[in-house]
Amino acid sequence: MLSLALRRLPQIALTLVLLSLAAWFAIGLMPGDPASLALVSDPRLTAEDAARLRALHGLDQPLIARYLAWAGALLRGELGYSRLYAQPVADVLWPALRSTLVLVGSAVGLAALAGVALGGLAALRPRTAPFVDAVALLGQAMPGFWLGILLVILFAVGLGWLPAGGAPQPGEAGWPFLVLPVATIAFGQMAAYARHAAAALSAELGRPFITSARARGAGEGRILWRHALPNAAVPLLTLLALDAGALVSGALVTETVFARPGMGKLLYDAVMGNDYNLALLALLLVALVTMLATLAADLAQRWLDPRIEER
Repeated sequence: MLSLALRRLPQIALTLVLLSLAAWFAIGLMPGDPASLALVSDPRLTAEDAARLRALHGLDQPLIARYLAWAGALLRGELGYSRLYAQPVADVLWPALRSTLVLVGSAVGLAALAGVALGGLAALRPRTAPFVDAVALLGQAMPGFWLGILLVILFAVGLGWLPAGGAPQPGEAGWPFLVLPVATIAFGQMAAYARHAAAALSAELGRPFITSARARGAGEGRILWRHALPNAAVPLLTLLALDAGALVSGALVTETVFARPGMGKLLYDAVMGNDYNLALLALLLVALVTMLATLAADLAQRWLDPRIEER
């Protein structure tokens, strides 16, 4: 497993370099720049003022020269400033990343537990498979923003049990603000995990070693969790890793519905506000989280099934 990690780390670094280069040119070629936006928003500025602003921010240099200067500063640990928030980029990125990781980690963990439980029920009790399929179909078909609004109406407005959204103030408990957004994300993700778990566990329960375990008198619960699940978990781990990475940036809808700050909202605001530095660093951070989650899933797969390492 150590050799896999050592092989993958240079690949991750190269991917980040190529992604940053592509994103730099894509963002740099977008119409408008900070100087042009300032000129439009303040009629008192003249063309000479805009030219001085471009020179101050290095916008009068070629894109490749600006990229090399930015990459050199990044390698020295200088993340720069966010023009949109007028703060150092680190002070903007880390709170947003921490908020999203808590939200996504809780949602994916809950969805995985519920999905595997439903999948195990469908695999052990085939008569319950139509019910599991119906729940999975409902979860996949229901839009996340609509489910979030329904939960707010029911539990925040109607019953008053939970806050409708936002973030806790200093001294307040944080978990009540997580319940509704976590439930919104987890219900949709649970559907995919339930269907994959049901298919994988059904295939494993038909294998000869399961028949041998039954012949030795092992109980169905032990057979499912001790013998079948470790083998069925190998493809599920890949699905979990891909979902965890995608949700870091894809939780924009849920964060918007519940007015919760996070990476999705931050990345959207940075792109729409032409904050090149913040947008690029947020994109690279999301990509890094995705690739590290995939690496962790690959390592877990080899731990669960050593035959993968041998092949």
